[in-house]
Amino acid sequence: MAVPGAHLTEFTNLLGAIGLGSASGLNPWIPLFGLGLADRFGLVSLTGSSDLLSSTPALVVLGVLFVLDLVGDKIPAIDHGLHLVGLVVAPVSGAVVVAAQENLLSTSHPWLAAALGMVLGGSFHALRSSVRPVVTVGTGGTGNVVVSAIEDAVSLTLTVLAVLVPVLAFLAVVGVAVGAVLLLRRWRRRRAARRGGVAAPPAPG
Repeated sequence: MAVPGAHLTEFTNLLGAIGLGSASGLNPWIPLFGLGLADRFGLVSLTGSSDLLSSTPALVVLGVLFVLDLVGDKIPAIDHGLHLVGLVVAPVSGAVVVAAQENLLSTSHPWLAAALGMVLGGSFHALRSSVRPVVTVGTGGTGNVVVSAIEDAVSLTLTVLAVLVPVLAFLAVVGVAVGAVLLLRRWRRRRAARRGGVAAPPAPG
């Protein structure tokens, strides 16, 4: 017999898992570390062996990796290397966090949950990597540190919301995705306009 409200809880957990998977694309270590801490303090329930995330060794390793990424992404040249590594790490992190938390998808189709997490982590990492060149060109690279800090803050916010208020985490994901896409379109229109202005021949007379 189904427990009243269980399906609703698993559905809201799925919205939170989407937030976690998306946060992985901005910083792959924050959702993993945050989910491990949340399980450690009894705020979430993890599936199967996923509770290894809340073990002391795992939390120590994830904490160290988070700090290294936090610092390295603020250093020119190193940040580009981390973005390349993120092509693999972000989808994997997304797969783990979406499949690890008990939600409507992970409890019935864990591999499908992992696939969804990979798509979310990979897509948001690609979106992040698309925005960075815009900032680099517009600020001469000086704005990358600020953008990196914003990415970390958004990833942290999504992780906290995913654990405490899953619905808000989902809405925040939609807002971040729409905002980033609009920013890219605006920048591309401006670049196309500038190129058109340069290429256009002077008017006669």
